[in-house]
Amino acid sequence: MHVIATAGHVDHGKSTLVQRLTGMWPDRLAEEKRRGLTIELGYAWTEIDGRQFAFVDVPGHERFVANMLAGVGPVPAVMFVVAATEGWMPQSEEHLAAVQALGVSHILVVISKADLADPAAAIAAVRQRLPNAPVVLGTDLDAVRAQLVALASRIPAPDVDADVRLWVDRSFTIRGAGTVVTGTLAAGTLRVGDELEHAGRRYVVRGLESLTRAQTSVSAVARAAVNLRGLDHRDIGRGDTLRTPGAWLDTAEVDVSVRASEALPRNLVLHIGSAAVPVHVRPLGAAARLRLARPLPLRIGDVGLLRDPGRHLIAAGISVLDVRPPPLRRRGAARQRAEELASGRATPPVCARANELRAMGFGVNGLRVGEWVVDPDWWAGKRQETPVAVQRWSTEHDIAAGMPLETLRQELELPAVELVAELLDGIGLVVADGVVRRPGATLPPRVDEAVRTVEKWLAAEPFRAPEAEQLSELNLGPRELAAAVRAQRLTRIADGVVLGADAFDRAAEILQTLAQPFTVAEAKRALNTTRRVAVPLLEQLDKQRRTRRTADGTRTVI
Repeated sequence: MHVIATAGHVDHGKSTLVQRLTGMWPDRLAEEKRRGLTIELGYAWTEIDGRQFAFVDVPGHERFVANMLAGVGPVPAVMFVVAATEGWMPQSEEHLAAVQALGVSHILVVISKADLADPAAAIAAVRQRLPNAPVVLGTDLDAVRAQLVALASRIPAPDVDADVRLWVDRSFTIRGAGTVVTGTLAAGTLRVGDELEHAGRRYVVRGLESLTRAQTSVSAVARAAVNLRGLDHRDIGRGDTLRTPGAWLDTAEVDVSVRASEALPRNLVLHIGSAAVPVHVRPLGAAARLRLARPLPLRIGDVGLLRDPGRHLIAAGISVLDVRPPPLRRRGAARQRAEELASGRATPPVCARANELRAMGFGVNGLRVGEWVVDPDWWAGKRQETPVAVQRWSTEHDIAAGMPLETLRQELELPAVELVAELLDGIGLVVADGVVRRPGATLPPRVDEAVRTVEKWLAAEPFRAPEAEQLSELNLGPRELAAAVRAQRLTRIADGVVLGADAFDRAAEILQTLAQPFTVAEAKRALNTTRRVAVPLLEQLDKQRRTRRTADGTRTVI
Protein backbone atom coordinates (compact mmCIF):
# COMPACT_ATOMS: atom_id res chain seq x y z
CA MET A 1 0.00 0.00 0.00
CA HIS A 2 1.11 3.57 -0.67
CA VAL A 3 -0.09 6.23 1.79
CA ILE A 4 -0.15 9.77 0.43
CA ALA A 5 -1.23 12.95 2.21
CA THR A 6 -2.71 15.98 0.51
CA ALA A 7 -1.44 19.54 1.03
CA GLY A 8 -2.34 22.98 -0.23
CA HIS A 9 -4.30 26.17 0.39
CA VAL A 10 -7.88 26.09 1.64
CA ASP A 11 -10.55 25.62 -1.05
CA HIS A 12 -8.04 24.59 -3.72
CA GLY A 13 -9.90 21.32 -4.26
CA LYS A 14 -7.89 18.74 -2.30
CA SER A 15 -10.94 16.81 -1.10
CA THR A 16 -12.60 17.04 -4.52
CA LEU A 17 -9.51 15.61 -6.20
CA VAL A 18 -9.41 12.73 -3.70
CA GLN A 19 -13.10 12.07 -4.33
CA ARG A 20 -12.59 12.03 -8.10
CA LEU A 21 -9.69 9.58 -7.76
CA THR A 22 -11.33 7.22 -5.27
CA GLY A 23 -15.07 7.73 -5.53
CA MET A 24 -15.08 8.43 -1.77
CA TRP A 25 -15.72 11.81 -0.17
CA PRO A 26 -13.06 12.09 2.58
CA ASP A 27 -14.81 14.60 4.86
CA ARG A 28 -16.56 12.72 7.67
CA LEU A 29 -17.93 15.36 10.05
CA ALA A 30 -21.40 16.91 9.69
CA GLU A 31 -19.89 20.36 10.24
CA GLU A 32 -17.43 19.76 7.39
CA LYS A 33 -20.27 18.85 5.06
CA ARG A 34 -22.39 21.79 6.22
CA ARG A 35 -19.58 24.33 5.80
CA GLY A 36 -17.95 22.72 2.77
CA LEU A 37 -14.63 22.97 4.60
CA THR A 38 -12.21 20.26 5.66
CA ILE A 39 -11.57 20.54 9.39
CA GLU A 40 -10.34 17.11 10.40
CA LEU A 41 -8.28 14.44 8.71
CA GLY A 42 -10.16 12.50 6.05
CA TYR A 43 -9.39 9.11 4.53
CA ALA A 44 -10.08 7.48 1.17
CA TRP A 45 -8.49 4.80 -0.97
CA THR A 46 -8.43 3.23 -4.38
CA GLU A 47 -6.49 0.89 -6.62
CA ILE A 48 -4.41 2.15 -9.56
CA ASP A 49 -2.63 -0.25 -11.91
CA GLY A 50 -2.85 -3.02 -9.31
CA ARG A 51 -1.46 -0.85 -6.49
CA GLN A 52 -3.35 0.21 -3.40
CA PHE A 53 -3.33 3.94 -2.64
CA ALA A 54 -4.62 5.39 0.62
CA PHE A 55 -5.05 9.17 0.87
CA VAL A 56 -4.94 11.20 4.07
CA ASP A 57 -6.80 14.38 3.21
CA VAL A 58 -5.78 17.33 5.38
CA PRO A 59 -7.41 20.69 6.08
CA GLY A 60 -6.03 23.72 4.26
CA HIS A 61 -7.28 26.53 6.53
CA GLU A 62 -4.64 28.18 8.70
CA ARG A 63 -6.68 27.52 11.86
CA PHE A 64 -6.32 23.78 11.32
CA VAL A 65 -2.61 23.54 10.55
CA ALA A 66 -2.09 21.33 13.64
CA ASN A 67 -4.53 18.80 12.15
CA MET A 68 -2.77 19.06 8.80
CA LEU A 69 0.59 18.32 10.41
CA ALA A 70 -0.84 15.29 12.24
CA GLY A 71 -1.82 13.86 8.85
CA VAL A 72 1.39 14.64 7.00
CA GLY A 73 3.79 13.74 9.83
CA PRO A 74 3.86 9.92 9.47
CA VAL A 75 3.49 9.64 5.66
CA PRO A 76 6.26 9.30 3.05
CA ALA A 77 4.71 11.26 0.17
CA VAL A 78 2.47 14.27 -0.55
CA MET A 79 0.06 15.23 -3.30
CA PHE A 80 0.28 19.03 -3.34
CA VAL A 81 -2.74 20.83 -4.82
CA VAL A 82 -2.60 24.37 -6.25
CA ALA A 83 -5.67 25.96 -7.88
CA ALA A 84 -5.25 27.56 -11.29
CA THR A 85 -7.85 30.16 -10.29
CA GLU A 86 -5.81 31.55 -7.36
CA GLY A 87 -2.30 30.26 -7.86
CA TRP A 88 0.23 30.12 -5.06
CA MET A 89 -1.38 31.32 -1.79
CA PRO A 90 -0.29 31.89 1.86
CA GLN A 91 -1.32 28.43 2.99
CA SER A 92 0.40 26.94 -0.03
CA GLU A 93 3.58 28.51 1.30
CA GLU A 94 2.98 27.30 4.85
CA HIS A 95 2.10 23.79 3.74
CA LEU A 96 5.23 23.63 1.58
CA ALA A 97 7.34 24.85 4.51
CA ALA A 98 5.79 22.12 6.65
CA VAL A 99 6.34 19.40 4.06
CA GLN A 100 9.97 20.42 3.58
CA ALA A 101 10.56 20.74 7.32
CA LEU A 102 9.23 17.22 7.78
CA GLY A 103 11.71 15.96 5.22
CA VAL A 104 9.06 14.72 2.77
CA SER A 105 10.86 14.72 -0.57
CA HIS A 106 8.39 12.66 -2.61
CA ILE A 107 5.94 15.26 -3.90
CA LEU A 108 3.47 15.32 -6.78
CA VAL A 109 1.91 18.71 -7.63
CA VAL A 110 -1.60 18.74 -9.10
CA ILE A 111 -2.95 21.98 -10.61
CA SER A 112 -6.67 21.94 -9.86
CA LYS A 113 -9.46 23.97 -11.49
CA ALA A 114 -7.50 24.16 -14.73
CA ASP A 115 -10.83 24.17 -16.58
CA LEU A 116 -11.71 27.49 -14.92
CA ALA A 117 -8.49 29.47 -15.47
CA ASP A 118 -5.22 29.38 -17.38
CA PRO A 119 -2.89 27.19 -15.26
CA ALA A 120 0.33 28.79 -16.59
CA ALA A 121 0.80 31.24 -13.70
CA ALA A 122 0.19 28.55 -11.11
CA ILE A 123 2.62 26.20 -12.84
CA ALA A 124 5.28 28.94 -12.97
CA ALA A 125 4.87 29.63 -9.24
CA VAL A 126 5.23 25.92 -8.50
CA ARG A 127 8.35 25.66 -10.68
CA GLN A 128 9.99 28.44 -8.67
CA ARG A 129 9.45 26.60 -5.39
CA LEU A 130 9.53 22.95 -6.45
CA PRO A 131 11.68 22.81 -9.58
CA ASN A 132 12.11 19.02 -9.46
CA ALA A 133 8.57 17.99 -8.59
CA PRO A 134 6.36 16.53 -11.34
CA VAL A 135 3.36 18.78 -12.15
CA VAL A 136 0.12 17.53 -13.67
CA LEU A 137 -3.29 19.06 -14.38
CA GLY A 138 -6.15 17.80 -12.25
CA THR A 139 -8.46 17.85 -15.25
CA ASP A 140 -6.51 14.89 -16.66
CA LEU A 141 -7.18 12.14 -14.13
CA ASP A 142 -5.37 9.53 -16.18
CA ALA A 143 -2.23 11.67 -16.03
CA VAL A 144 -2.70 12.13 -12.26
CA ARG A 145 -3.01 8.37 -11.79
CA ALA A 146 0.08 7.73 -13.92
CA GLN A 147 2.09 10.23 -11.90
CA LEU A 148 0.87 8.66 -8.65
CA VAL A 149 2.14 5.29 -9.82
CA ALA A 150 5.47 6.87 -10.80
CA LEU A 151 5.64 8.61 -7.41
CA ALA A 152 4.99 5.33 -5.61
CA SER A 153 7.80 3.68 -7.57
CA ARG A 154 10.28 6.25 -6.27
CA ILE A 155 9.46 5.76 -2.60
CA PRO A 156 11.97 3.44 -0.86
CA ALA A 157 10.56 0.18 0.42
CA PRO A 158 9.81 0.28 4.17
CA ASP A 159 11.40 -2.04 6.73
CA VAL A 160 8.59 -4.47 7.50
CA ASP A 161 10.68 -6.15 10.20
CA ALA A 162 11.31 -2.93 12.14
CA ASP A 163 9.98 -2.19 15.62
CA VAL A 164 6.40 -0.94 15.45
CA ARG A 165 5.55 2.64 16.37
CA LEU A 166 2.06 3.52 15.18
CA TRP A 167 1.28 7.22 15.63
CA VAL A 168 -2.41 7.40 16.50
CA ASP A 169 -4.58 9.91 14.66
CA ARG A 170 -8.04 8.66 15.70
CA SER A 171 -9.51 6.74 18.63
CA PHE A 172 -13.09 5.59 18.95
CA THR A 173 -15.22 2.73 20.20
CA ILE A 174 -17.35 0.24 18.29
CA ARG A 175 -20.20 -1.53 20.02
CA GLY A 176 -19.31 -5.15 20.57
CA ALA A 177 -15.68 -4.62 19.61
CA GLY A 178 -14.34 -1.99 22.00
CA THR A 179 -11.57 0.51 21.35
CA VAL A 180 -10.24 1.05 17.85
CA VAL A 181 -7.36 3.36 16.96
CA THR A 182 -6.17 4.29 13.49
CA GLY A 183 -2.88 5.56 12.13
CA THR A 184 -0.34 5.32 9.36
CA LEU A 185 2.05 2.41 9.92
CA ALA A 186 5.36 3.69 8.57
CA ALA A 187 7.50 0.65 9.45
CA GLY A 188 7.15 -2.84 10.89
CA THR A 189 4.27 -5.30 10.87
CA LEU A 190 1.16 -5.57 13.03
CA ARG A 191 -0.42 -8.98 13.70
CA VAL A 192 -3.55 -10.13 15.46
CA GLY A 193 -2.53 -11.43 18.88
CA ASP A 194 0.48 -9.10 19.16
CA GLU A 195 1.10 -7.24 22.38
CA LEU A 196 1.57 -3.50 21.95
CA GLU A 197 2.64 -0.98 24.56
CA HIS A 198 0.94 2.29 25.43
CA ALA A 199 1.56 4.47 28.49
CA GLY A 200 3.58 1.75 30.22
CA ARG A 201 0.92 -0.97 29.82
CA ARG A 202 0.54 -3.76 27.31
CA TYR A 203 -2.55 -4.45 25.24
CA VAL A 204 -3.40 -7.35 22.93
CA VAL A 205 -4.40 -6.73 19.31
CA ARG A 206 -7.75 -8.48 18.98
CA GLY A 207 -8.42 -7.37 15.41
CA LEU A 208 -6.93 -5.49 12.46
CA GLU A 209 -8.40 -3.70 9.47
CA SER A 210 -6.83 -1.93 6.55
CA LEU A 211 -9.04 -0.04 4.10
CA THR A 212 -12.12 -1.52 5.90
CA ARG A 213 -10.98 -5.09 5.27
CA ALA A 214 -10.23 -7.44 8.16
CA GLN A 215 -6.62 -8.61 8.17
CA THR A 216 -4.55 -11.04 10.21
CA SER A 217 -1.49 -8.85 9.66
CA VAL A 218 -0.69 -5.42 8.23
CA SER A 219 2.78 -4.42 7.03
CA ALA A 220 4.14 -0.94 6.37
CA VAL A 221 3.43 1.36 4.72
CA ALA A 222 -0.31 1.14 5.44
CA ARG A 223 -3.33 2.72 6.98
CA ALA A 224 -4.28 0.49 9.89
CA ALA A 225 -7.21 0.24 12.28
CA VAL A 226 -6.28 -1.64 15.45
CA ASN A 227 -8.86 -3.14 17.80
CA LEU A 228 -7.36 -3.41 21.30
CA ARG A 229 -8.42 -5.51 24.25
CA GLY A 230 -8.65 -3.82 27.65
CA LEU A 231 -7.99 -0.20 26.59
CA ASP A 232 -10.56 2.57 27.03
CA HIS A 233 -10.72 4.81 23.95
CA ARG A 234 -10.58 7.85 26.24
CA ASP A 235 -7.12 6.81 27.41
CA ILE A 236 -5.52 7.03 23.96
CA GLY A 237 -5.79 9.65 21.27
CA ARG A 238 -4.06 11.65 18.59
CA GLY A 239 -0.36 12.06 19.31
CA ASP A 240 -0.14 8.85 21.32
CA THR A 241 1.58 5.72 20.04
CA LEU A 242 1.23 1.96 19.98
CA ARG A 243 4.63 0.31 19.85
CA THR A 244 6.67 -2.84 20.21
CA PRO A 245 7.06 -3.48 23.97
CA GLY A 246 10.49 -2.69 25.36
CA ALA A 247 11.82 -1.41 22.03
CA TRP A 248 11.26 2.31 22.58
CA LEU A 249 12.40 4.83 25.19
CA ASP A 250 10.15 7.68 26.20
CA THR A 251 12.18 10.85 26.40
CA ALA A 252 11.35 14.34 27.59
CA GLU A 253 14.63 15.91 26.45
CA VAL A 254 16.31 15.59 23.05
CA ASP A 255 19.12 17.18 21.09
CA VAL A 256 18.16 18.01 17.51
CA SER A 257 19.68 19.54 14.41
CA VAL A 258 17.80 22.66 13.35
CA ARG A 259 17.00 23.90 9.87
CA ALA A 260 15.95 27.51 10.49
CA SER A 261 16.53 30.86 8.78
CA GLU A 262 16.41 32.91 11.98
CA ALA A 263 16.85 32.60 15.73
CA LEU A 264 14.21 30.45 17.38
CA PRO A 265 11.88 31.61 20.15
CA ARG A 266 12.37 29.75 23.40
CA ASN A 267 8.84 28.30 23.48
CA LEU A 268 7.42 26.49 20.47
CA VAL A 269 5.37 23.40 19.60
CA LEU A 270 7.07 20.26 18.30
CA HIS A 271 5.09 18.40 15.62
CA ILE A 272 6.39 14.87 15.09
CA GLY A 273 4.39 11.88 13.92
CA SER A 274 0.82 12.80 14.85
CA ALA A 275 1.91 14.50 18.09
CA ALA A 276 1.97 18.21 18.90
CA VAL A 277 3.89 18.89 22.12
CA PRO A 278 4.96 22.24 23.62
CA VAL A 279 8.74 22.47 24.00
CA HIS A 280 11.30 24.79 25.53
CA VAL A 281 14.17 25.45 23.14
CA ARG A 282 17.78 25.87 24.24
CA PRO A 283 20.03 26.83 21.30
CA LEU A 284 23.26 24.84 20.85
CA GLY A 285 24.85 26.45 17.81
CA ALA A 286 23.30 24.86 14.72
CA ALA A 287 21.54 22.40 17.03
CA ALA A 288 19.18 22.79 19.98
CA ARG A 289 18.05 21.01 23.08
CA LEU A 290 14.30 20.55 23.37
CA ARG A 291 12.60 20.00 26.70
CA LEU A 292 9.23 18.40 25.96
CA ALA A 293 6.07 19.03 27.95
CA ARG A 294 5.44 15.28 27.87
CA PRO A 295 7.70 12.35 26.95
CA LEU A 296 7.58 10.84 23.46
CA PRO A 297 9.06 7.60 22.04
CA LEU A 298 11.70 9.09 19.74
CA ARG A 299 14.75 7.73 17.99
CA ILE A 300 17.81 9.16 16.33
CA GLY A 301 16.92 10.26 12.80
CA ASP A 302 13.27 11.08 13.54
CA VAL A 303 12.18 14.19 11.65
CA GLY A 304 9.73 16.83 12.84
CA LEU A 305 9.15 20.55 12.86
CA LEU A 306 8.91 23.40 15.32
CA ARG A 307 5.98 25.75 14.96
CA ASP A 308 5.01 29.04 16.54
CA PRO A 309 1.21 28.72 16.72
CA GLY A 310 0.81 32.33 17.83
CA ARG A 311 2.41 33.59 14.61
CA HIS A 312 1.09 30.72 12.42
CA LEU A 313 4.70 30.17 11.46
CA ILE A 314 6.76 27.07 10.71
CA ALA A 315 9.86 28.02 12.70
CA ALA A 316 12.21 25.18 11.80
CA GLY A 317 12.61 21.61 10.66
CA ILE A 318 14.42 19.32 13.07
CA SER A 319 16.12 15.93 13.04
CA VAL A 320 16.64 14.03 16.28
CA LEU A 321 20.33 13.58 17.10
CA ASP A 322 20.23 12.20 20.66
CA VAL A 323 17.37 10.99 22.85
CA ARG A 324 19.52 10.62 25.99
CA PRO A 325 21.59 13.81 25.90
CA PRO A 326 24.12 14.53 28.67
CA PRO A 327 23.31 17.18 31.30
CA LEU A 328 24.56 20.72 30.72
CA ARG A 329 25.24 21.68 34.32
CA ARG A 330 29.00 22.36 34.15
CA ARG A 331 30.40 25.66 33.02
CA GLY A 332 31.12 25.47 29.31
CA ALA A 333 29.05 22.27 28.87
CA ALA A 334 26.63 23.90 26.43
CA ARG A 335 29.47 25.19 24.23
CA GLN A 336 31.16 21.79 24.26
CA ARG A 337 27.90 20.07 23.39
CA ALA A 338 27.30 22.47 20.50
CA GLU A 339 30.72 21.55 19.11
CA GLU A 340 29.94 17.83 19.46
CA LEU A 341 26.66 18.24 17.59
CA ALA A 342 28.13 20.44 14.86
CA SER A 343 28.82 17.32 12.79
CA GLY A 344 25.08 16.66 12.65
CA ARG A 345 25.25 13.36 14.49
CA ALA A 346 25.60 12.16 18.05
CA THR A 347 27.89 9.45 19.34
CA PRO A 348 26.37 6.52 21.23
CA PRO A 349 26.72 6.54 25.02
CA VAL A 350 29.92 4.94 26.32
CA CYS A 351 27.84 2.64 28.50
CA ALA A 352 24.27 1.52 27.94
CA ARG A 353 22.12 -1.59 27.98
CA ALA A 354 21.90 -3.29 24.60
CA ASN A 355 18.12 -2.87 24.41
CA GLU A 356 18.45 0.83 25.25
CA LEU A 357 20.92 1.38 22.40
CA ARG A 358 18.50 -0.27 20.02
CA ALA A 359 15.62 1.83 21.36
CA MET A 360 17.66 5.00 20.93
CA GLY A 361 18.45 4.17 17.33
CA PHE A 362 22.13 3.23 17.72
CA GLY A 363 23.78 0.03 16.58
CA VAL A 364 24.71 -2.45 19.31
CA ASN A 365 28.49 -2.18 18.88
CA GLY A 366 31.14 -2.34 21.58
CA LEU A 367 32.36 -4.54 24.41
CA ARG A 368 29.61 -6.68 25.97
CA VAL A 369 29.56 -6.69 29.77
CA GLY A 370 26.54 -8.73 30.77
CA GLU A 371 23.50 -6.92 29.39
CA TRP A 372 25.57 -3.77 28.93
CA VAL A 373 27.52 -2.52 25.91
CA VAL A 374 30.53 -0.35 26.75
CA ASP A 375 33.18 1.55 24.83
CA PRO A 376 36.40 -0.48 25.22
CA ASP A 377 38.61 2.58 25.82
CA TRP A 378 36.18 4.00 28.37
CA TRP A 379 36.03 0.64 30.15
CA ALA A 380 39.83 0.34 30.24
CA GLY A 381 40.02 3.82 31.74
CA LYS A 382 37.53 2.90 34.47
CA ARG A 383 39.59 -0.19 35.34
CA GLN A 384 42.60 2.06 35.86
CA GLU A 385 40.58 4.53 37.95
CA THR A 386 39.10 1.88 40.25
CA PRO A 387 42.11 0.89 42.42
CA VAL A 388 43.08 4.55 42.73
CA ALA A 389 39.59 5.46 43.91
CA VAL A 390 39.49 2.57 46.40
CA GLN A 391 42.94 3.42 47.78
CA ARG A 392 42.05 7.09 48.16
CA TRP A 393 38.82 6.26 49.97
CA SER A 394 40.52 3.68 52.19
CA THR A 395 43.17 6.21 53.21
CA GLU A 396 40.46 8.64 54.27
CA HIS A 397 38.48 5.88 56.02
CA ASP A 398 41.30 3.74 57.38
CA ILE A 399 39.24 1.64 59.78
CA ALA A 400 36.27 1.04 57.48
CA ALA A 401 35.49 -2.45 56.23
CA GLY A 402 36.04 -1.22 52.69
CA MET A 403 34.60 1.19 50.18
CA PRO A 404 30.82 0.73 49.77
CA LEU A 405 29.82 -0.49 46.33
CA GLU A 406 27.40 2.37 45.80
CA THR A 407 30.03 4.92 46.79
CA LEU A 408 32.45 3.43 44.27
CA ARG A 409 29.74 3.40 41.60
CA GLN A 410 29.12 7.10 42.13
CA GLU A 411 32.84 7.87 42.20
CA LEU A 412 33.32 6.11 38.84
CA GLU A 413 30.06 7.54 37.40
CA LEU A 414 28.78 4.10 36.45
CA PRO A 415 25.06 3.81 35.60
CA ALA A 416 24.46 0.64 37.63
CA VAL A 417 26.08 -1.03 40.64
CA GLU A 418 26.22 -4.45 38.92
CA LEU A 419 28.91 -3.05 36.65
CA VAL A 420 31.27 -2.60 39.63
CA ALA A 421 31.76 -6.32 40.18
CA GLU A 422 32.53 -6.79 36.47
CA LEU A 423 34.99 -3.90 36.64
CA LEU A 424 36.88 -5.44 39.61
CA ASP A 425 37.59 -8.72 37.84
CA GLY A 426 41.36 -9.26 37.71
CA ILE A 427 42.50 -5.97 39.28
CA GLY A 428 43.29 -7.23 42.78
CA LEU A 429 40.18 -6.08 44.63
CA VAL A 430 37.42 -8.13 46.22
CA VAL A 431 33.79 -7.53 47.12
CA ALA A 432 32.48 -8.75 50.48
CA ASP A 433 29.37 -7.72 52.39
CA GLY A 434 28.66 -4.86 50.00
CA VAL A 435 32.11 -3.24 50.20
CA VAL A 436 35.24 -3.24 48.03
CA ARG A 437 38.66 -3.76 49.58
CA ARG A 438 42.05 -5.25 48.96
CA PRO A 439 42.39 -8.82 50.29
CA GLY A 440 44.35 -9.07 53.54
CA ALA A 441 43.89 -5.41 54.43
CA THR A 442 45.74 -4.57 57.69
CA LEU A 443 44.86 -2.27 60.55
CA PRO A 444 46.21 1.29 60.56
CA PRO A 445 49.21 1.73 62.96
CA ARG A 446 47.28 3.60 65.65
CA VAL A 447 44.66 0.82 65.88
CA ASP A 448 47.22 -1.95 65.54
CA GLU A 449 49.14 -0.68 68.58
CA ALA A 450 46.02 -0.49 70.74
CA VAL A 451 44.91 -3.99 69.71
CA ARG A 452 48.36 -5.37 70.58
CA THR A 453 47.84 -4.06 74.12
CA VAL A 454 44.47 -5.84 74.38
CA GLU A 455 46.04 -9.02 73.02
CA LYS A 456 48.67 -8.89 75.79
CA TRP A 457 45.96 -8.59 78.44
CA LEU A 458 44.03 -11.51 76.96
CA ALA A 459 47.16 -13.64 76.69
CA ALA A 460 47.38 -13.47 80.48
CA GLU A 461 43.64 -13.84 81.17
CA PRO A 462 41.93 -15.09 77.99
CA PHE A 463 38.34 -14.59 79.19
CA ARG A 464 38.74 -11.32 81.13
CA ALA A 465 37.39 -8.95 78.46
CA PRO A 466 38.62 -5.34 78.79
CA GLU A 467 36.16 -2.96 80.41
CA ALA A 468 34.66 -0.06 78.49
CA GLU A 469 36.89 2.42 80.29
CA GLN A 470 40.01 0.51 79.33
CA LEU A 471 38.97 0.38 75.68
CA SER A 472 38.18 4.09 75.75
CA GLU A 473 41.64 4.90 77.09
CA LEU A 474 43.10 3.00 74.14
CA ASN A 475 40.79 4.93 71.70
CA LEU A 476 39.16 1.66 70.65
CA GLY A 477 35.61 2.63 69.83
CA PRO A 478 32.99 0.53 68.01
CA ARG A 479 34.49 1.21 64.56
CA GLU A 480 38.03 0.37 65.66
CA LEU A 481 36.88 -2.82 67.36
CA ALA A 482 34.90 -3.80 64.21
CA ALA A 483 38.04 -3.30 62.14
CA ALA A 484 40.04 -5.52 64.53
CA VAL A 485 37.35 -8.23 64.32
CA ARG A 486 37.39 -8.07 60.49
CA ALA A 487 41.17 -8.42 60.61
CA GLN A 488 40.62 -11.55 62.78
CA ARG A 489 42.67 -10.05 65.60
CA LEU A 490 39.78 -10.05 68.09
CA THR A 491 36.47 -11.86 68.51
CA ARG A 492 33.24 -9.99 69.21
CA ILE A 493 31.18 -11.60 71.96
CA ALA A 494 28.64 -8.80 72.47
CA ASP A 495 28.48 -5.02 72.07
CA GLY A 496 31.67 -3.66 73.58
CA VAL A 497 32.83 -7.14 74.66
CA VAL A 498 35.82 -8.60 72.80
CA LEU A 499 38.12 -11.57 73.41
CA GLY A 500 41.05 -13.09 71.54
CA ALA A 501 40.84 -14.44 68.04
CA ASP A 502 40.66 -18.08 69.28
CA ALA A 503 38.20 -17.43 72.13
CA PHE A 504 35.50 -19.84 70.97
CA ASP A 505 37.87 -22.76 70.41
CA ARG A 506 39.60 -22.27 73.78
CA ALA A 507 36.28 -21.91 75.61
CA ALA A 508 34.91 -25.12 74.07
CA GLU A 509 38.04 -27.04 75.11
CA ILE A 510 37.79 -25.87 78.75
CA LEU A 511 34.04 -26.48 78.99
CA GLN A 512 34.59 -30.00 77.65
CA THR A 513 36.45 -30.83 80.88
CA LEU A 514 33.44 -30.02 83.09
CA ALA A 515 30.88 -32.55 84.26
CA GLN A 516 28.05 -32.48 81.75
CA PRO A 517 25.64 -30.73 81.85
CA PHE A 518 27.00 -27.59 83.53
CA THR A 519 25.56 -24.31 84.74
CA VAL A 520 26.51 -20.72 83.85
CA ALA A 521 28.13 -20.35 87.25
CA GLU A 522 30.27 -23.47 86.71
CA ALA A 523 31.29 -22.19 83.27
CA LYS A 524 32.15 -18.79 84.71
CA ARG A 525 34.47 -20.32 87.32
CA ALA A 526 36.10 -22.68 84.81
CA LEU A 527 36.81 -19.79 82.42
CA ASN A 528 37.86 -17.43 85.21
CA THR A 529 35.59 -14.67 83.93
CA THR A 530 32.55 -12.63 84.82
CA ARG A 531 28.89 -13.05 84.05
CA ARG A 532 29.23 -10.08 81.61
CA VAL A 533 31.41 -12.34 79.44
CA ALA A 534 30.16 -15.82 80.29
CA VAL A 535 26.50 -15.34 79.34
CA PRO A 536 27.01 -13.91 75.80
CA LEU A 537 29.94 -16.31 75.22
CA LEU A 538 27.71 -19.32 75.97
CA GLU A 539 24.93 -17.89 73.78
CA GLN A 540 27.39 -17.58 70.91
CA LEU A 541 28.52 -21.19 71.45
CA ASP A 542 24.85 -22.22 71.34
CA LYS A 543 24.41 -20.49 67.97
CA GLN A 544 27.51 -22.24 66.67
CA ARG A 545 26.04 -25.55 67.93
CA ARG A 546 29.08 -26.23 70.03
CA THR A 547 26.88 -26.33 73.13
CA ARG A 548 23.26 -27.26 73.66
CA ARG A 549 21.06 -25.54 76.22
CA THR A 550 18.50 -27.69 78.03
CA ALA A 551 15.14 -26.70 79.47
CA ASP A 552 16.54 -26.19 82.99
CA GLY A 553 19.17 -23.71 81.73
CA THR A 554 22.15 -26.06 81.91
CA ARG A 555 24.33 -26.78 78.88
CA THR A 556 26.16 -29.71 77.34
CA VAL A 557 29.17 -29.51 75.04
CA ILE A 558 28.32 -31.21 71.74
